[in-house]
Amino acid sequence: MTTNYDPIAEQYKRSKQQPWRTHIEAFGLLQLLGDPTGLSVLDMACGEGFYTRMARQRGAAKVTGVDLSEGMIQLARKHEDAHRLGIEYLVADARRFEPASAYDTVVAAYLLNYARDRQELQAMCDGIARCLKPGGRFITVNGSCCLNFSTAPSFRKYGFETAVIGEWCEGAPITWTFFLDDGEFTIENYHLDQAAHEAAFRAAGFRDIRWHEPQLSAEGDAVQKRIFWTDFLNNSPITLIECHK
Repeated sequence: MTTNYDPIAEQYKRSKQQPWRTHIEAFGLLQLLGDPTGLSVLDMACGEGFYTRMARQRGAAKVTGVDLSEGMIQLARKHEDAHRLGIEYLVADARRFEPASAYDTVVAAYLLNYARDRQELQAMCDGIARCLKPGGRFITVNGSCCLNFSTAPSFRKYGFETAVIGEWCEGAPITWTFFLDDGEFTIENYHLDQAAHEAAFRAAGFRDIRWHEPQLSAEGDAVQKRIFWTDFLNNSPITLIECHK
């Protein structure tokens, strides 16, 4: 987990406004979340609280956001101070976080792809399982485990590019460079395949592991002709996962 989000917290917050993140990423993750009315929800790697707030606004009774970046949590708390949604934000490592009480649902947007090896991935999955009630559900949007990023098409028209550092293999670093109106910034993820993820989930006590291909929302289809989205959907750099404890 090497990317330091503190210096890029504000930029990363604004990158959430890129159309693909609204019409594919958020659309898919919120479909998986469903109706959280009355549930307790923990957002791991919550960043500045983008999905944390959505869970609360959709009816979750208790919502907590956890992130390793102090800069991200500062932005989240600033928004909470202004809008008072009743969300608690904590600076903590998802691998070691021990909540006072377990949650019905854990959400994570781009957490597992920061595992550099199977040991780190297992620590993340163990940490997630530790935070869930028996029968609780984990949902995530994550960097794709199946796409070979070394041969991926250009994603520049969507506002970002990906690249692989060195040979394509387990643990290979993948850079994501986001292009904003006032500049660009880069984060680094790592490649671990689907089998590695499923093994880590099962070792942590998860079952009913389901993988979902990203879909385009009707609004996204209306904003741009479907052909615009073809490179993304046919070579998706993200995936969605759900499983139960």
